[in-house]
Amino acid sequence: MLEQVMASWLAWALLSAVFAALTAIFAKIGVENINSDFATFLRTLVVIAVLGLILSARGLFQPLASIAGRTYLFLALSGLATGASWVCYFRALQLGNVAQVAPVDKLSVVLVAVFGVVFLGEQLSATSWLGVALIASGTLVVALG
Repeated sequence: MLEQVMASWLAWALLSAVFAALTAIFAKIGVENINSDFATFLRTLVVIAVLGLILSARGLFQPLASIAGRTYLFLALSGLATGASWVCYFRALQLGNVAQVAPVDKLSVVLVAVFGVVFLGEQLSATSWLGVALIASGTLVVALG
């Protein structure tokens, strides 16, 4: 049973949401007395160290030459976008309330849906679009409330 749950995208997505929520709380406290960019740098070092340990323990490192150039390009672009997101997020946390910043940050859910349709050719049902619209309007209510 546990093996089935851990093989489910939904279980991992829910864990991601829990850790993202904790990230917001811990980061808000962590940026109180430090430059937000330096805080982002320290957080990144922790992420690198933990992922290095996980890859090493599981024997998952790959030869760099075995990775296609296109993969490098898009992972580099993803890394740049992640870095920019973290810098902006930490700055927003330093300046605003976590209960407002985090939901606005989650507008990324709306943008991912739109970008997925526009750039990846994905299709959303009418029900999915309704959910996207509700997320967007809920974000506005929280941010402006």
